[in-house]
Amino acid sequence: MTGPVIIFLVLGLGFIAWVSARTKADRLRAGGTTRLHSLPGYHGWYVALWTILPALLFLAVWSNVAPGLVTQTVLEHPAASELPQDAFARGSILSEARNIASGKQTTAFNPQAQAFVPLYVQAQARYNSAGVFLALILAFAGGAYAFTRIRPDFRARTRVERLVMMALLLASLIAIVTTVGIVASLLFETARFFQTVSPLDFLFGMKWSPQSAALGFGSKNAFGAVPLFWGTIFIGVIIAMIVAIPLGLMSAIYLTQYAKPVVRKWMKPTLEMLAGVPTVVYGYFAALTIAPALRDFAVSIGISGASSESALAAGLVMGVMIIPFVSSMADDSIAAVPQSMRDGSLAMGATTSETIKRVLIPAALPGVVGGVLLAVSRAIGETMIVVMAAGLAANMTANPFASVTTVTTQIVQLLTGDQEFDSPKTLAAFALGLVLFIVTLLLNIVALRVVKKYREAYD
Repeated sequence: MTGPVIIFLVLGLGFIAWVSARTKADRLRAGGTTRLHSLPGYHGWYVALWTILPALLFLAVWSNVAPGLVTQTVLEHPAASELPQDAFARGSILSEARNIASGKQTTAFNPQAQAFVPLYVQAQARYNSAGVFLALILAFAGGAYAFTRIRPDFRARTRVERLVMMALLLASLIAIVTTVGIVASLLFETARFFQTVSPLDFLFGMKWSPQSAALGFGSKNAFGAVPLFWGTIFIGVIIAMIVAIPLGLMSAIYLTQYAKPVVRKWMKPTLEMLAGVPTVVYGYFAALTIAPALRDFAVSIGISGASSESALAAGLVMGVMIIPFVSSMADDSIAAVPQSMRDGSLAMGATTSETIKRVLIPAALPGVVGGVLLAVSRAIGETMIVVMAAGLAANMTANPFASVTTVTTQIVQLLTGDQEFDSPKTLAAFALGLVLFIVTLLLNIVALRVVKKYREAYD
């Protein structure tokens, strides 16, 4: 019996338990003189949860324990004495036999593995049957225990709501534990990296050549990350923001102040669709359309050395991608300014443009600044566009037509393929990830602080 079938069976028993418990609670409410503490639905959920949860928890544990028991049973068979003594060879044979028995593999590359397939089939069938039997026993036992507790004064609602609250708490803790785990892993691996490479050389070094370090040439001075920091700032902060801030702000002003309701109804969702386009699509557009056009333009105006992979191509497309981050925040902030302030400015004789420039934008400035900072944090974390359009060269240059790289691109480059996680070349990716994490976190904190500190309430 497969896993989905078992789960469906347990859920079916839970549904039967829910109906039975609800029916019993309805009879108690209809025939008794004592008022029920909880509605019949809560009694039904209480019994259903006692039927489902113990069985599902047991199945989750059993699915991790059973493979080891199956392998141990196979190894106890007399045929296991023919297995080689080498642990790797023995494990390879058993793995093939197990995959064939499970249907994941059709043929065995090692002829010896075929002899163990029947043993695995028998053992798996035995332990699967045992698991199903025990899960059903737990489901019946849990449901029977909960069913016997149904009475008028039983606080079923309190028990169910407490369980729901615990589930919500666990869901919130998952995000916290995940974040803590990410930070801990970054800190641990970064500490290992800094045992080999000086933090000062990493943070202030001007040469980035991890490949030469992996080959044993100049490992001490090959991890200077300043070119990567500059490339990230040049593409994600300077070029992208030059595109995103004016276009995003002007689109927000038009949509809130000049556009007709019908135009705004269609244009605002269309503009926000830019944020939902996959970044790989932007990367293709930048690499196949924008980059060649910029290279031809640079050559036509006499700029020598223009590359088909340039910071300008990646920055322009990235700026278009993050326009919705700026425009949405600016749109909401401008729309939140009270109408009385607009009317007062117009009543004083100011034009619409003067009202926008001197009243609306200053009042909405905290939201606009917060949107810009969030857009910056999104831009410096972008990878795909830079990989496809800006190149992999770690250059310290202000030429927008030259090839540069960013922190995220180098992280991908360092962790792609078969890597040894004990080498400085690979550990450098964790150090870069930690720097990027800290910078992004600080930008988000600053954005939230700006919005919170300078938000003004108007009557």
